[in-house]
Amino acid sequence: MALLLLFGFFLGVTIGCNKSKAKETKNVIKKSDSIKKNKFISIDTNEYNKRMQVLYNSGSWLKLHVKTPYPLPGAVLPFKRVIAFYGNLYSKKMGILGQLPKYQMLKKLEEEVEQWQIADPTTTAIPALHYIAITAQSSPGKNGKYRLRMPFKQIDTIMSWAKSINAIVFLDVQVGQSTVEEEVNSLLKYLKYPNVHLGIDPEFAMKKGEVPGTKIGTLSSEDINKAITILQAIVKENKLPPKILVVHRFTKPMVTDYKKIRPTSEVQIVMNMDGFGTKELKKSSYDMAISKEPVQFTGVKLFYKNDTQGKNRLYSPHELLKFTPKPIYIQYQ
Repeated sequence: MALLLLFGFFLGVTIGCNKSKAKETKNVIKKSDSIKKNKFISIDTNEYNKRMQVLYNSGSWLKLHVKTPYPLPGAVLPFKRVIAFYGNLYSKKMGILGQLPKYQMLKKLEEEVEQWQIADPTTTAIPALHYIAITAQSSPGKNGKYRLRMPFKQIDTIMSWAKSINAIVFLDVQVGQSTVEEEVNSLLKYLKYPNVHLGIDPEFAMKKGEVPGTKIGTLSSEDINKAITILQAIVKENKLPPKILVVHRFTKPMVTDYKKIRPTSEVQIVMNMDGFGTKELKKSSYDMAISKEPVQFTGVKLFYKNDTQGKNRLYSPHELLKFTPKPIYIQYQ
């Protein structure tokens, strides 16, 4: 009965939550999966520069490079391209991650990774599971913050699935009427793992007390920098390779004062265009909200259903590689 009550909170919004239920596995992290503190010597700065110049077609990278520090050794970006499946285990409508049975989903993810590897043999493509760990809600809940934290046993399940295909993990946060700082701190236990990264979604950040899903929310550079500060401290304290922070965006007002967002050697920033629609509309949104305000790295979300209505089709890897900047993070919902 408690589980059924839980489902009542989920939103029925496009890029948000809903009331569908997906079966949850009982996998947990084994004790042997303890935090591994890898030792790194240094990064190849020449290789880093070359790869960034390719992503930014040389010229625009020179301007960005002034405010973007080199990452610590062990950085994923730009040396690898991340191919992620997004969703939540309670909902089949929130993304492919919760829509398909485990083995079918993982197989499909590995197939997408292979297609990206074929499209760009110069950059290793790696799989990722991007799990919505904190979901915005249409009701205030007991905490009055219009957000719901998923049980840790679900995150344990995602960690176990990721390990089975050597994937990295992203924990995504929709703060509702809470704050980035409060919600990210609730996930510290998992963010201390070297293969776990973070996503934050301005769409569901309700600054003026609105109900999530009734309007598009927003986060400021100050909010985003708080997440960066938390991740930076985790990396330093645990001697980890850099964390990736994915910030979802499909309109300019979703992120304010982007020039004040400060990438660090410990935290790599991906501005991810997560709007859906026709290819023309997605490209326009990318050019307007991402390409002109990239911060550091860029990404694109592809919707298996919402991007393929009528005669519309998903962007192929080859087509997306023609974007400027070239996306280094690809998310499938």
